[in-house]
Amino acid sequence: MHPNPMFRRVPQATSLEFARAQGFGQMMINGPDGLPLVAHVPFVLDAAGAVAGFHLVRSNPIARAVGQGVPARLVVQGPHSYVSPDWYDVPQQVPTWNYVAVHLSGEIRPCAPDALLAQLDQISAQFEERLAPKRPWTTTKMDPPVMQGMMRQILPFALHVTQVDGTWKLGQNKPDAARVAAAGQMAQNGIGSNVADLAAMMQSPPADQLD
Repeated sequence: MHPNPMFRRVPQATSLEFARAQGFGQMMINGPDGLPLVAHVPFVLDAAGAVAGFHLVRSNPIARAVGQGVPARLVVQGPHSYVSPDWYDVPQQVPTWNYVAVHLSGEIRPCAPDALLAQLDQISAQFEERLAPKRPWTTTKMDPPVMQGMMRQILPFALHVTQVDGTWKLGQNKPDAARVAAAGQMAQNGIGSNVADLAAMMQSPPADQLD
């Protein structure tokens, strides 16, 4: 997380909703050799933002390390882009990178094996419903023996969230005109991921991000 409090004023509920909508992130725990263990996982976050359900293949090192519980952090990366200092039309500026990121920290615990199917249904449903009017795919479309064989290869887990941190670095530290000018240039020339979304956020950030 960026240390500048100006980029961390977004309400926790906003960061949680962002993480919920993304539904994909990097799950990290401390590894035995001092390096982090990282898994890239789809997840489903409950309405309270207190539990993120996900699954791992049995051979994943994190799955083997969880035991009855282990501290973890789920990093949810949003849109990001390089920002050229020339875009501000203000002198004496330097390059930077604007981005949105949310960290969910807490403890990973194993779920009961019989919770796996419901979790898989929840995760797929949150994305399938966005594909309307397509009829949603569900696990009932699978032949039961095939589905059961696949499920034996994975294990369900839950991250019990105790801390939520969000960085929304959208140029709030620049004059309004400079921020809007940079957003316009980013929309056309940004280098990163989902730069059009980031440019839109920079154009019209919520008031609480500019106080």
